Amino acid sequence: MTSTETVAENSALMARVGHYYVREQTYVVGREKVREYARAVQDYHPAHWDEAAAAALGYSGLVAPLTFTSIPAMAANQKLMQEVVVGYETYVQTEQVFEQYRPIVVGDELTTDVELSSVRRIAGKDMITITNTFVDAHGETVHRMHTTVVGVSADEVDPGISAAVAKVMMHDVDILSVEASAADYVKTVRQGQAPADSEAVATRTVGSRNFDELTKGDLIPEHQTKLSRGDLVNYAGVSGDANPIHWDADIAKLAGLPDVIAHGMLTMGLGAGVISEWSGDPGAVRKYSVRLSAPAIVPSDGRGDVVYGGKVKSLDPETRSGVVILTAKANEKKIFGMATLELRFS
Repeated sequence: MTSTETVAENSALMARVGHYYVREQTYVVGREKVREYARAVQDYHPAHWDEAAAAALGYSGLVAPLTFTSIPAMAANQKLMQEVVVGYETYVQTEQVFEQYRPIVVGDELTTDVELSSVRRIAGKDMITITNTFVDAHGETVHRMHTTVVGVSADEVDPGISAAVAKVMMHDVDILSVEASAADYVKTVRQGQAPADSEAVATRTVGSRNFDELTKGDLIPEHQTKLSRGDLVNYAGVSGDANPIHWDADIAKLAGLPDVIAHGMLTMGLGAGVISEWSGDPGAVRKYSVRLSAPAIVPSDGRGDVVYGGKVKSLDPETRSGVVILTAKANEKKIFGMATLELRFS
């Protein structure tokens, strides 16, 4: 693809910003799926595993980890990636924002909105942002997430990536052969207003740390996690993320990466678990924002260690809330350019 063709493709994609739909199938949160996902992100907070522990924090069932909504989002976004955001062989995640209006629990039935909310071209790369809004059976917005990825096309890396990806993708995932032409494409947009933000986050009593015992600058204890290729394959299966750069070294290198890399969502999920353990309540987080600066490489001949830490950046006595900075390093290199969490405290 020439540079002129690339610009034209980008202009066509920008014209599709605002494309919106609601996934027809709802997603029902199951007990064993919560445990399965918690295991995949190595989050052993009791509220994800034990009903009594969850009830002690005021929950009606097991609490889903903060990044759990990546599962219904992955399923809902598949149509967008096959029919609207086309022309790329693979994607690399760069930014993520989770907004939690109330924690998701077992038994929740979620409807998922999908919107192509932004396309930006920066340094010759297409930065594509998808917004997912999750609404429960009562019509309340419970979560919202904004996912930004860089689209990688064959002309930017090794042209052989197209054939290589086609051979290894799951049978029901096809991001290569479906090309929505300008003639065939029909833009669907939101009718009416977006779902309102829930007020539940402001009224729920949290079981997190006592605000009065916190001080600006308090350190988050360092926590080291170990990732193997097996962990990546397991996360891919649990989450539904079929991107082969997370488990096939040849394709990762064709995509311009040094080796297989951990899923951005996985490294974020690991980090969220560290904060849940420190705060005491997975539902205390209101917002989790991450900018990914470097991938966490997981070699085949060893484990990829990720070391998490952080500190309390600010505290607001009026709302008994605060902002925590989360750090993450792999091979002594920062993989989070900036990661912050807004939490409420007891």
